[in-house]
Amino acid sequence: MNTTPTLYDRLGGKDAIGALVYELYDRIGRDEELAPFFSNTSFDHLRTMQREFLTLALGGEGEYTGRPLSHVHHGMGIKPHHFQLFVDHLGAVLKDHDITETEMTEVIDRVNILADEIIGAGGGLDG
Repeated sequence: MNTTPTLYDRLGGKDAIGALVYELYDRIGRDEELAPFFSNTSFDHLRTMQREFLTLALGGEGEYTGRPLSHVHHGMGIKPHHFQLFVDHLGAVLKDHDITETEMTEVIDRVNILADEIIGAGGGLDG
C-alpha cells in the first residue's frame, strides 16, 4: 500500500483547494483578457467545476461532474496566450499561498497536460 501523500493532500486538501480556486477565479474575473470568456457563466459554477477538476487532477478523491473540457471550451477562441494567462494566475495564487516551487511545478504540469483540450477548438473571442 502506498502511503505517500498525494499532491492534493500536500497542498492541504479540500479547504486549501477551495481557497486556491476561489482566489484564482477572483483574479481571472478582474483580468481584462480572460474575464470576457466567462461573461455568460456563473463564477460559482466555474469554481465548483474547477475545484472538482483540480481535486482529481491532484490525486484527491471525488467526481468531476462537468462536461468534457474539449466540449466546454469548444468555439471559445481560446489561444495559447489565454491559456498561459490562466496558468500565470494559477502560479501567482499558488505562490501567494506559500506553495513550494516543486509543488507549484507539479500543479502547473498537471494543468498543462490539458492545454490541447482547452485550446483545441477555434472560433469565439479573438486574441
